[in-house]
Amino acid sequence: MSIPTKPRRIFRLLAACLCTAVASTSVQAAEYRFTPEPAYTPAAAEEIYKPLLEYLSKATGEKFVLAPAANYASYWRDILKPEQTDFSYDEAQFADYRINHLGFIPLVRRSQATSYTLLANPDFEGKSPNALLSSRIATMPAPSLGYAVLMQIFPDPVQQPDISSNAASWRDCLDIFNSGEAQAMIFPTWMMETFGNPSMVTLFTSREFAGPAILASPNVPEDVRNKVRDALLNVEGAPELGDLLLELGITRFVAAEAKDYAGAQGMLSGFYGYKK
Repeated sequence: MSIPTKPRRIFRLLAACLCTAVASTSVQAAEYRFTPEPAYTPAAAEEIYKPLLEYLSKATGEKFVLAPAANYASYWRDILKPEQTDFSYDEAQFADYRINHLGFIPLVRRSQATSYTLLANPDFEGKSPNALLSSRIATMPAPSLGYAVLMQIFPDPVQQPDISSNAASWRDCLDIFNSGEAQAMIFPTWMMETFGNPSMVTLFTSREFAGPAILASPNVPEDVRNKVRDALLNVEGAPELGDLLLELGITRFVAAEAKDYAGAQGMLSGFYGYKK
């Protein structure tokens, strides 16, 4: 029995609507995970990075969600697990490690270089770092870059200060130092301009490393990587990111290359689990 013309038209319209719905579903924004180095607690990171994720979602048409690590121990333990994240924000040692072991692609980096400074109370003015061997030094946990720098200053495990590494952020290190719980601290040099104390004395400043980078997994499509890079290179025109950029010490992002970080993974060589 033949189907009347009118019902046929209805069937065609229904089929067309179904195809449109399927196509619409297939082009919905993909979801990408963003994992920053755990320089903050997960709860603090959610608040700090929220404007960036919203900015990237709007600028690229994709969806970005935060996938924070609980702490440096879990971050380091899981860094080589496949499918761990899609994008990361890492200091030089982790950036180089991801590039060499996972094929991550550096997209942009903070334009300012990174260094760490060993600061102490005025009692240590004019003295060398070895004067701290019987003192307590505040730092972020291993294998943060600050902790790694401390290990270079005090390479002998038998002759080391009391290293207090239970801070949840670099500002916590400052609070521990200012409270008198520690006589010294290792601190990002750029933060001294904002949070420094005139009574602090400098005992050592590390070499400079390329600024922290935002990297993409090789599994992220090239067109998405390019959209993210372009969006990040234009953050100066996004006033909604002002607080974030100030918090992270970023005046602007510049394009990053693997060679910017070459050799920096060596800072991790003294930590358990390191693979050359």
